[in-house]
Amino acid sequence: MFEAAELGRRISKDEYRTIEPALRADLLAEQVRLRDAPFPVVLVFAGVGGAGKGETVNLLNEWMDPRWLVTRAFGDPSDEERERPEYWRYWLNLPPRGRIGLYMSSWYSQPVLDRVYRRTDLAAYAEQLTRVVEFERTLAEAGTLILKFWMHLDKGRQEKRLTRLERDPLTRWRVTKLEWKHWRMYDRFIDAAERAIRHTSRAHAPWIIVEGADANYRSVAVGTAIRDAIRQRLEQREATIATVATGVSSARTRGAHAVKRKKTALPATTTILGHLDTSLRIEKKQAARKIELWQGRLNQLQQKAAARGISTVMVFEGWDAAGKGGAIRRITGALDARQYQVIPIAAPTDEERAHHYLWRFWRHLSRAGRVTIFDRSWYGRVLVERVEGFATEQEWMRAYGEINQFEDQLVAGRTIVLKFWLHITPEEQLRRFEDRQARAWKRWKITDEDWRNREKWPAYDVAVNDMIERTSTRAAPWTLVEANDKAFARVKVLRTACERLAEALAGA
Repeated sequence: MFEAAELGRRISKDEYRTIEPALRADLLAEQVRLRDAPFPVVLVFAGVGGAGKGETVNLLNEWMDPRWLVTRAFGDPSDEERERPEYWRYWLNLPPRGRIGLYMSSWYSQPVLDRVYRRTDLAAYAEQLTRVVEFERTLAEAGTLILKFWMHLDKGRQEKRLTRLERDPLTRWRVTKLEWKHWRMYDRFIDAAERAIRHTSRAHAPWIIVEGADANYRSVAVGTAIRDAIRQRLEQREATIATVATGVSSARTRGAHAVKRKKTALPATTTILGHLDTSLRIEKKQAARKIELWQGRLNQLQQKAAARGISTVMVFEGWDAAGKGGAIRRITGALDARQYQVIPIAAPTDEERAHHYLWRFWRHLSRAGRVTIFDRSWYGRVLVERVEGFATEQEWMRAYGEINQFEDQLVAGRTIVLKFWLHITPEEQLRRFEDRQARAWKRWKITDEDWRNREKWPAYDVAVNDMIERTSTRAAPWTLVEANDKAFARVKVLRTACERLAEALAGA
């Protein structure tokens, strides 16, 4: 694989002086155009020691406007990072749309090092690389432009490069005992790198192998690849916008002469929710005793989970006025306030819109042993965004797989995922809406948006059915809660939380 890079490619100083000013100007021009684009750029730099990764990243910061660059180099994870799922720190450091992220020692470093040091076998290594592919695919399908550069040197050139750096007092600090240790393990690194590149070089996130011996060639090769990729993506976007505009114009012309047709009602659809027994009730005194019993049990289980570093994520979804807030308060009433946080999810902010939709949920994940409760969640992508048209069909259809991957990563990071859908009938919702309007101290709970959502009940019913069918997994199953009776719902939520925690602790 690396033979093509073993050609000792060079660019003379005179040639470089001719190319560099124009290339630098082009990169700045594309960076300015990119600032208004609805996608970010992710550049990954990897390679053998001494091949010029750091120098190249520094050069790009010099050539382009660093205010619109996000430059990150990941070392060993901190204690805070170790206490969260593996990809937490990478998600938090992704660039917003319109900007370029440059990453060294990225999500490839740990899998490669694990394989080089024989901490993983080939099967485990393949599994790690598959997670990398899934991560990059999730970003790419949301529009992120990804380029990955492997800066290469053969073993002899690497030795010369390290020796030269070591002899110079100004660069001696860059060559450590670890660098020489890795040089002696060169064949292992190349074997692991070849497997990684073969497994993860995809059309949406290709690897580009760059000969690193000559700094001039290396700089021009990387700069040219970045410029061309950004330019091509921007030109494709402009062409798509022009095509859509032409299509809209033609459709309007056709519509002016179209025959009006009456709208027909959609046939009734049977969904999972329709099979729930919403008549289930519990007597209030009995409910009070059970709530107290299960809250005590939940507190004990959470203390054990915290001691073992096992986290819990609880997701509450449901119809407006279904009682999510009341159920959450019964959960928090059982917990130490220092061990949980409740995250209410509303419309995304401008900062959140500038990132992948999962970004704002990753950033809220707590440290090991704690509880994070989401009052509405990432499922808004396949519910409100689907029904209200805030996401395209391609986006919300793709989200089922992205959400399953996200939750799988949480579970792999020793997190228990509990998901509750609180279900009430349309008649019960109407009664609660009218009750809220009639009571001054409850009136703040009812909004015009609640009434609008109610009118779209059939569409939401279908969306919820699809959500449950496609995202209720063995690792993160949905619990459907019959919530016409609030007391019954609260007991069921508490009991289910206790049962899941007990099961997870028994298997830990």
